[in-house]
Order: sequence, then structure tokens, then C-alpha cells
Amino acid sequence: MKISIITAAYNSAATIRDTLESVKKQTYLNIEHIIVDGASKDDTMAIVHQYPHVSKWISEQDKGLYDAINKGIQMASGEYVGILNSDDFLAEDTVIEYFVNKIRANKVDAVYGDVAFVQPTNLRKVVRLYSSKKFHPARFRYGYMPAHPTFYAKKKCFEDFGYYKLDYKIAADYELLIRFLFTQQIKTLYIEKVMVMMRTGGISNATFKSRYILNQEIVRACKEHGIQSNLLLLSLKYLFKIFEYIKPRLQRSA
Repeated sequence: MKISIITAAYNSAATIRDTLESVKKQTYLNIEHIIVDGASKDDTMAIVHQYPHVSKWISEQDKGLYDAINKGIQMASGEYVGILNSDDFLAEDTVIEYFVNKIRANKVDAVYGDVAFVQPTNLRKVVRLYSSKKFHPARFRYGYMPAHPTFYAKKKCFEDFGYYKLDYKIAADYELLIRFLFTQQIKTLYIEKVMVMMRTGGISNATFKSRYILNQEIVRACKEHGIQSNLLLLSLKYLFKIFEYIKPRLQRSA
């Protein structure tokens, strides 16, 4: 079973080496790592070229993050496809092998797990844990979704049900997960394991304006798929986020 990992990058020289190293060190060998670069002006591609494990790459201007991801998925030849951002990295060397075994045992269309957020200046310091354990499609209306960086789905799902919508600025991942998990009801499996480490920060939480746009797009995505939601309901998720910062623990599975 081939697994395709898509990394979209733009001026990512400061962080992409960690991403590349984490894929290179995986114990599972049948991995296709695809880099989609938005014509970076720094040393991003020079670093990428130092890693022979990278199967395919392009470097050209695009229409943004989701356009780059779509390009990568279309280039992918793996049965399952996942996204690993250029400032994130896989949590353990056995992550891919672990979930491939779960896929084989359970015959599912997609898997997802947990994410740990780390300090950008100390990658060993976990400051927040995002667990997907309590996810249920009914919780989309409250702004809760599985951890997207851990979501690996059959490429056929994208071919049958569509790619990331480019008219969403921030929440195209949210809309896609609603489409796959709620509307199309693909068969999924939650893996109780930290699969990806993410540096704190990011476009969706950068400013009040970006958070407002994110929530507006979540409401829109819910409406497009027949889910009742509103900004008041979404505000409740910020109360639950508090508990993600209290003594975060990495979920390890034997």
C-alpha cells in the first residue's frame, strides 16, 4: 500500500527540514513524498533537493495553500493521501507504519488521530494537545472537527467527492471534512495517538480578523451541507480549548 504525503511550501526554509527529516525516517518504506512549492524566494527548494526520498516536486506560482494541496493530490499515485504542512512534522518514526496496519485491519476509507502543538523555539515542549477522540459528525455545527493534519484518506475519495474548494480562504479543510465525513459518510477510524507535531501559530488563529473569517466560513460550510450552525454556537469551542492547554499528554499506543 503506497501512502502519498503532500507538503505545500512557500518560503519555508526555516522549518521544512524538520518536515523532510520526519518523513525520511519513517519505518514504513512505501511512501511517496510530494513537495508543492509556490515559487519560494528563499532556500526552500535547495533544502528539498538535499532529500532523495522526495518522490515528486514542483515549484511554481499558485493560488494559495489549498490550490497547492490540490495539485499535490492530483500528482499523487498512492492509495491513501495525507497533508503534512511545511512547518509540521510526524510525531514518531513509526506513525505511518502504525496507521497503515490499522487501515489494513479495519478496511476504512480514512483515518485520523491527535495533534500536539509545540513551542517554535523548543520543539520538545508540548503546550497544547488537540484530541480527535470525542469527534462525531454531529459536532461539526459547534466548530469541532478531527485534526486535519492527521487525516489520511483514499485518493479515490477526492476523485469521487471533490478536492479543496478554492473559494474558501481559511476553512477549506473544514468544508472538505464535512463533505467527506458528514455528507458522504465515508468509513473512518480514529487512532488514539499523536500523529503530528505542529508549531504554535498559523493563519487561522493569527489575528481576530482571521478567526472571524474562519468562523464565518465554518458557518457557511455547515449551511452548504444542511447543518444548522451560527457564530454563537461556534463561540462555545473556545471554552473547551482551555482544557487543551492543561497538562497536555502525548497519547502513545503500543
